[in-house]
Amino acid sequence: MQLNLERPDYTWYLRGADGRHALVNEREIIASFVIAPEALVEDWPVTDAKAMEPGDLAPVFALQPELIVLGTGPRQVFPSAAVFHACLSQGIGFEVMDNAAAARTYSVLAGEGRRVVAGFMFPA
Repeated sequence: MQLNLERPDYTWYLRGADGRHALVNEREIIASFVIAPEALVEDWPVTDAKAMEPGDLAPVFALQPELIVLGTGPRQVFPSAAVFHACLSQGIGFEVMDNAAAARTYSVLAGEGRRVVAGFMFPA
């Protein structure tokens, strides 16, 4: 049986992530980043969910998501209530999970054509 990699019909696809790195298209990324189906923002300066502030979401908001998926590294770590409020006050859904779960969730939502943006954190 022959297996073929089926590429999605959008520019940036996420093939997987864990607590140390992610595979975007054919590139390994080891620093925090933000991804949307049509955009990749590398070197996002966020490395710790507990220290995250609402202003850290500016590059995410610039991509005009309907839903934000936040990958917080090898395990789920919740940011402050102020970060949640920054999203919810704009009517943007916000989900927090470990990087592996966030990668799976992002891929499903992007494949459905949703306006999803995901941020992935890796320790500095």
